[in-house]
Amino acid sequence: MALVKEIMGSSMTEKSPFLASNVLKTINHNQNQLYLNPLFVPIDNSRSAQFRKKIPRRTPVVVAAISEDLAKFVKAEKAVTFKVRAVLTVRNKNQEDFKEAIVKKFDAFADQIGRNVVLELYSTDIDPKTRAPKKSKESVLKDWSQKSNLKSEKVNYTSDILVDSDFGIPGAITITNKHQKEFFLESITIEGFACGPVYFPCSSWVQSTNDHPKPRIFFSNQPYLPDETPAGLKVLREKELKDLRGDGKGVRKLSDRVYDYDVYNDLGNPDRGNDFIRPSLGGEKIPYPRRCRTGRLPSDTDILAESRVEKPFPLYVPRDEQFEESKQNAFSTGRLKAVLHNLLPSMVASISKKHDFKGFSQIESLYSEGVHLKLGLQDDLLKKLRLPNLVTRLHESSQGGGLLKYDTPKILSKDKFSWLRDDEFARQALAGVNPVNIEKLQAFPPVSRLDPDIYGRQESALQEEHISGYLNGLTVQQAMEENKLFIIDYHDVYIPFLDRINALDGRKAYATRTIFYLNPSGTLKPIAIELSLPQALPGSQSKRVVTPPVDATSNWTWQLAKAHVCSNDAGVHQLSNHWLRTHAAMEPFILSAHRQLSAMHPIYKLLDPHMRYTLEINALARQNLINADGVIEQCFTPGRYCMEISAAAYKHWRFDLEGLPADLIRRGMAVPDPSQRHGLKLLIEDYPYASDGLLIWEAIQNWVRTYVTRYYPDSSDVCNDRELQAWYAESINVGHADLRDKNWWPTLANGDDLTSVLTTIIWLSSAQHAALNFGQYPYGGYIPNRPPLMRRLLPDENDPEYTSFLDDPQKFFLSALPSMLQSTKYMAVVDTLSTHSPDEEYIGERHQTYTWSGDAEMVEAFYGFSAEIQRIEKEIERRNRDTGLKNRCGAGVLPYELLAPSSPPGVTCRGVPNSVSI
Repeated sequence: MALVKEIMGSSMTEKSPFLASNVLKTINHNQNQLYLNPLFVPIDNSRSAQFRKKIPRRTPVVVAAISEDLAKFVKAEKAVTFKVRAVLTVRNKNQEDFKEAIVKKFDAFADQIGRNVVLELYSTDIDPKTRAPKKSKESVLKDWSQKSNLKSEKVNYTSDILVDSDFGIPGAITITNKHQKEFFLESITIEGFACGPVYFPCSSWVQSTNDHPKPRIFFSNQPYLPDETPAGLKVLREKELKDLRGDGKGVRKLSDRVYDYDVYNDLGNPDRGNDFIRPSLGGEKIPYPRRCRTGRLPSDTDILAESRVEKPFPLYVPRDEQFEESKQNAFSTGRLKAVLHNLLPSMVASISKKHDFKGFSQIESLYSEGVHLKLGLQDDLLKKLRLPNLVTRLHESSQGGGLLKYDTPKILSKDKFSWLRDDEFARQALAGVNPVNIEKLQAFPPVSRLDPDIYGRQESALQEEHISGYLNGLTVQQAMEENKLFIIDYHDVYIPFLDRINALDGRKAYATRTIFYLNPSGTLKPIAIELSLPQALPGSQSKRVVTPPVDATSNWTWQLAKAHVCSNDAGVHQLSNHWLRTHAAMEPFILSAHRQLSAMHPIYKLLDPHMRYTLEINALARQNLINADGVIEQCFTPGRYCMEISAAAYKHWRFDLEGLPADLIRRGMAVPDPSQRHGLKLLIEDYPYASDGLLIWEAIQNWVRTYVTRYYPDSSDVCNDRELQAWYAESINVGHADLRDKNWWPTLANGDDLTSVLTTIIWLSSAQHAALNFGQYPYGGYIPNRPPLMRRLLPDENDPEYTSFLDDPQKFFLSALPSMLQSTKYMAVVDTLSTHSPDEEYIGERHQTYTWSGDAEMVEAFYGFSAEIQRIEKEIERRNRDTGLKNRCGAGVLPYELLAPSSPPGVTCRGVPNSVSI
């Protein structure tokens, strides 16, 4: 013991809890090797953090594996070896099917006879003799079979690894899984080095060598820019990225981890017939962002169309992008609800042959009574479903066992008649599910930007006499100069498609413009709605202006006009603002990040939580939502032309204007003002989306600036980072190839540029998506408030149906809304899309909070960001109690919580997840 104290230092041996008499074993000189079995030199977390803080940013830390005294004790020609311990945290599945259970038992048996999980530890140093990365002896997990029956969510497995005394700092580890079954590796901790524990955040599936023979590479949490990569890790860094890029060939297997690009050529299914043919999106003809390549074979009837994989079979995304179990369970349960709510109304419709709601009370009965069925039908249907466990869970989670009932949408919770009010219609333009289309009125009458050679002269029918009576004595010009007039203009979005839309069965639409006046109280009032058609249909006008009602007839006409505006708004919201701008446009940046940024790159570590699940939810959308005859086509006015409208919007998409301040200025909703906190002044101060959003934008921007400054103190650091530049260039030139020549793409030449680009990406992935997504069911779950499609135009005096409109305007109004089948299907889908899963990770949170980065200073800075997010949440709560803010507080007014950062699971109309995850 005295000898050990002399070798290791008396203070260390006396303090270390690992050097108890039953752990510290006799020094063994057999075969000229010195073993300390095992030798752990732990450093407590506080000391470790202090140690890391003192490290200069670009100075690699070289700490001897054991003390210098020990190295001197052994002659130079003798190999000195000692043990360190690896602790692997593996996450078990909560529920295994029979096949998985059998394979797990087989693996436990095979592990005992040598088919193990094999580890090799790599140093940050190069072996001076071989000039190859210095690595440890191979070791195996020694307790896999003993712990195979543990039912806990996480299990820690251990392995003793032999390393030489001059090993240096561990920087990477490889794992070879010789079992039959993959396993989910959450993290690895290496204990026993003088520098303290070394952490490897993994969060990845480790495949069997049957599927992928090559060892998996994981890097420690220490961030390195490419030029600062330790010599021992350079080859591994390049190899890992090469594997992730793949070769662009072949059909991808579900177990693959390959990230590549393709166009949207899989939305149609030409093999099913002409009705299912859809144009390919992406390319010179129809520009669009790229999506994740699957490599599937062409369809049988069109070599340019990729063959379809239909539900319930999974669509390829890289293995680590697939939903984890709790997320998958939540989504499957929600999907089951959609199936039930889809099939049952279909049966009701086929039996009764009556597709329209008979009254508003029948719509409300969906929440109180559910869908009524004849005796025996429900039991018969449940017997045919092959998901008994999910049915049971759903039944148990439903209040009162109301399996077929819908939850009451939040819009009805305070005032069931609020949707009828003009002030609520206008308030939702500022604080509803789509608060990003309202603009300051810049010209009156409004001017179309459509090419007159193609679409003819598109002059607005709006005249000053239509709105002058609502301006409190101001002229239109005065009201515009005083920032009193605002507009939601969908004219140019819909006009190019209206002839085709209105030719569809059960679809009728206008291109709408809505003018709002700003009241002194800060609320808006709709004062005119323009309804346009490309050309006059028999018995109708091509352009029509509807103003607030003055009698019973005009009241119903006004309600129908507002419903058409909402239908226009629902389409633009879903196809452009939600899907295109936060789902599809972000996918190329995610693909490129995995292909070009190493896991040890600091910018990858920053972006990692904001990429979670996005590729998977986008793939599911291609399979079930935006595909030919998918839910979006069935439930929204544009029908089969939905994705063409989305592609038309992409032509005007600009990444440089996607950040919140730039977007507000573009729409004229704010003006630059250096004296204001955020550098701009809102024209409508009580604009909940904008005012709350600016708080989150500023917090993200400050966090990103702190992070970027840490790693890029000079402009040259940004320019010389080859991985960073490759990521940004590929995102543009490949991922957004159809817009790559646009001159508005931001440069990436200094820290400010990088801060701006990253802030925009994180904003779009988190707060912007949350503001557009999680209010879909709370606002749209009551169809009259926000119909996703319309089936009738406004009645004209020359219309044969005008008499029936006068006789029963309520019946006419309900017949113009979606049918019962369309409504219930839509409600089921947006209910699922508005749901937070139990494993949601919200802004200001990170998995593996303490170990995601080895840079203690940035970990500490993240805690500051998290504290700021919590402060913002309290400020939003305060604002929602402020009676002076009438767009978020008042009788029957919903508080604006869509940008409140946190949320429990479920449909809550609040919460900002880190990523586009639903």
